[in-house]
Amino acid sequence: QVQLVESGGGLVQAGGSLRLSCAASGRTFSSYSIGWFRQAPGKDREFVATIGWSDANTLYADSVKGRFTISRDNSKNTVYLQMNSLKPEDTAVYYCAARSAYGGLTRVWSTYNYWGQGTQVTVSS
Repeated sequence: QVQLVESGGGLVQAGGSLRLSCAASGRTFSSYSIGWFRQAPGKDREFVATIGWSDANTLYADSVKGRFTISRDNSKNTVYLQMNSLKPEDTAVYYCAARSAYGGLTRVWSTYNYWGQGTQVTVSS
């Protein structure tokens, strides 16, 4: 069982940066892939990025590639999402989620077993 808590959301102007954190409980954190998803009002949940065992094993949505960076610190049981050059269309509730790392990386939200409560990111124009 893994419990996830997101933090770091807030209000930022377009072009600005935020760093989201996803803190996890459990002694087997390194065995989980962690994904970030987002959902804007009236829209479907959208894949953002995911990371496997290490920073070398990552996958990004085309819409954030080159602007967002996902990383993890297994000693702190935490995954980060560094978001640069933010745009108004990045406005959403951001969720982190976990699934077994043995299944590889995936964009499909329904394959993730554990979810955080979400953190709001608002980008003003």
